[in-house]
Amino acid sequence: MHNIQLAATQIVQQVLVDGRNLNQVLDESLRRKSVWAPAQRAALQDLSYGTLRFYGQLNAILDLLLHKHMTDNRISYLLLVALYQLQYSRAAQHAVVDHAVRSADILNPKIRGLVNAILRNFLRNQADLLAQAALKPEGRYSHPQWWIDELRAQYGEDVAGGILDAGNGHPPMTLRVNHRRGTTADYLAQLSEQGIAARLIAPDALQLDRAVSVDKLPGFFEGLVSVQDAGAQYAARLLDVHNGMRVLDACAAPGGKAAHILELADVELVALDKDEKRLLRVAENLQRLGLSGTLLTGDAANPAGWWDGKPFERILADVPCSATGVVRRHPDIKWLRRKKDIASFAAQQSEILQSLWALLAQGGLLLYATCSIFKQENQDVIDGFLAKTPEARQVSLPDGQLLPTDQHDGFFYALLQKTA
Repeated sequence: MHNIQLAATQIVQQVLVDGRNLNQVLDESLRRKSVWAPAQRAALQDLSYGTLRFYGQLNAILDLLLHKHMTDNRISYLLLVALYQLQYSRAAQHAVVDHAVRSADILNPKIRGLVNAILRNFLRNQADLLAQAALKPEGRYSHPQWWIDELRAQYGEDVAGGILDAGNGHPPMTLRVNHRRGTTADYLAQLSEQGIAARLIAPDALQLDRAVSVDKLPGFFEGLVSVQDAGAQYAARLLDVHNGMRVLDACAAPGGKAAHILELADVELVALDKDEKRLLRVAENLQRLGLSGTLLTGDAANPAGWWDGKPFERILADVPCSATGVVRRHPDIKWLRRKKDIASFAAQQSEILQSLWALLAQGGLLLYATCSIFKQENQDVIDGFLAKTPEARQVSLPDGQLLPTDQHDGFFYALLQKTA
């Protein structure tokens, strides 16, 4: 176990100190640990994700346990990983402490005794320490203070608390059934035959009671189904595509929404992304599903570099954003984002929206989408655009701002029509 603790310690440190992406660092670590068994690899992922998910609480507890600043940061991150195990995992407590001491012996032998004392102190006073940590918002909600303040100001304290708690949960695993290959009822029956419990939560969406690897999903590699959050599945249906339309999916990678559009109608789809490597994922997804479209590398904010001059009847503007609605899937986002980033994203989003609007046909629809829960990136961007674009009309939607729930992540949608 101590090898897994050490690897998780290094991953958490690279995220929090170096500002690196969790998935990227974890993938690099797993490639180096190619001889590890699946259970070890899963444990490393759990420790890395879990420590970052509850970093605010764990760090508040560690501050209470330490009588002075820890000079060796590696030991601090090791203690955070061990505290996560003691608080949230099923591992035997004595084993967690023992392996943490062994890990400390490798990192800094002079501090192994201190590591042992700190962790045993936590076990003796666990309830009291948890209560004390919860007195501070960061310790209670495991989100940065600026984030908590922003949500409280926007939604009120009660709703904000629910959003923050949801952000610390485990995300559901939801499937999107490819209606070109079968119905949701048909696929639900196939899942049942394999002993996989699921339920219908949207026209194309089946939520699993327990997550499984994709190789366990019937017909996954044959294109019967995809993994996609139910909230993300709103996009294609809100766009209201019909056969024969010319449709643009801007910022298309990794391709889930583009594929869903093609599953719903026979359209001339152009999938655009500025990252050529990420665009390869779109191609792979479409190929698996038996779908086809035109893939272009280009900047949505600069259509002159790629647009052929032919207007689109539908445009999906799935713009870059803070991703604050999907933090339970990417807990590093909570600690890598800064308050100033929100204004920067909003400026970028406004630029993309303005650029794509010129490509929309008269009477056409543009769906603006983010996976953010901050108004500054969402309705504020739309309001600013409408104020200077008289031919734009916002179409009323029953669910514009989706907040994270047990069925979907947080998303924002605004549907705009180009009028005379």
